[in-house]
Amino acid sequence: MKADAGRTGYPLRLGPRIEAVDLHAAGEPGRVVVGGVDDVPGDTMFDKMTWLQANRDDLRLRMVREPRGYPAANCNLVLRSNHPEAQAGYVIMEQVEYPGMSGTNTICVVTALLETGRIPMTEPVTEVVLEAPAGLIRIRAECRDGKVTGVTFRNVPAFATHLDASVEVPQLGKVNVDVAYGGMFYVIADAEPLGFRLTPDEGADIVRVTEMIKAAAWEQLPVVHPEQPGFAGITIGQLSGPPHDPANHRRNVVTVSTGRLDWSRPSTWTGAIDRSPCGTGTCAKMATLHARGRLGIGEDFRHEGILGTVFTGRLVEETTVGSAVGSAVGSAAAQRSAVVPTITGTAWITGFASYVVDPDDPFPDGFTVGDIWA
Repeated sequence: MKADAGRTGYPLRLGPRIEAVDLHAAGEPGRVVVGGVDDVPGDTMFDKMTWLQANRDDLRLRMVREPRGYPAANCNLVLRSNHPEAQAGYVIMEQVEYPGMSGTNTICVVTALLETGRIPMTEPVTEVVLEAPAGLIRIRAECRDGKVTGVTFRNVPAFATHLDASVEVPQLGKVNVDVAYGGMFYVIADAEPLGFRLTPDEGADIVRVTEMIKAAAWEQLPVVHPEQPGFAGITIGQLSGPPHDPANHRRNVVTVSTGRLDWSRPSTWTGAIDRSPCGTGTCAKMATLHARGRLGIGEDFRHEGILGTVFTGRLVEETTVGSAVGSAVGSAAAQRSAVVPTITGTAWITGFASYVVDPDDPFPDGFTVGDIWA
């Protein structure tokens, strides 16, 4: 061993190591950082998220961009929670934002924590409470032989803000859309009128069209969360169509933004497809179906993604979000009818990694190149 190497064999000049577990949930990657990052200031996970965004955004860029990440990469930072009910907290980091909640990332986080022993596993069921920036997430994990075989999480309330709204989209004309919150604000459009069957070979066109619709909706349909104004604006898009498997209820493809070259010009935004059926996207879709009277409390909703993988959703109760006072004065954050959804899915560990930054590395915070990022 060289003199400049530590006991683990890593050269000391590389400095601190970030320890991560890599997983995928129904095909969507979710990196979980479990060591090497000190706790950050903040009473709540929302506060910690806000601090990271303002002071340590280099960590997000380093972990999701090339050469350590790629355009569809997600990363979660596990942190200590101050909430008395939560065993841990996590901040979700994506290519252009810090979402309040993410279904695939939640499934990856709880799987990583249980399967690596950071939270004790009890078979056949382990109940866990985690704190996300959007709030407390109650989780029931089915476990067998040391493996998490299924994760069901109770999400924060979901609600529709627009049904059958018309947006003017350059090159496409008028497109009817729904807008709903499922942990992020989604714009949802029907795939069939746009000529899509939602198959992998359509991927490039799906991304292009969805980003165009999202950009138009972001400009024309402003939204803000009634209880947390820090969550505002439509940041993610979904195309919805008939299922390919008759055992399922709908098929969806969600496009996640990978870059906003100019915040004032949504036409410059770029995206990549969520490989899974998307947990918060499923919650948003269920909220629109319930608002139309097409999905009742206690009914299963099987949602398939572009790979044919399935998340099973269920609405467990009706509720409201926001203040009745805001409703009386016509506030954008007025009280809204909402539903509490659960999502069930599974994640698999794909690897363990230690990430470092060489002090001479010209790209410590990663980079993007237009061949696959734009």
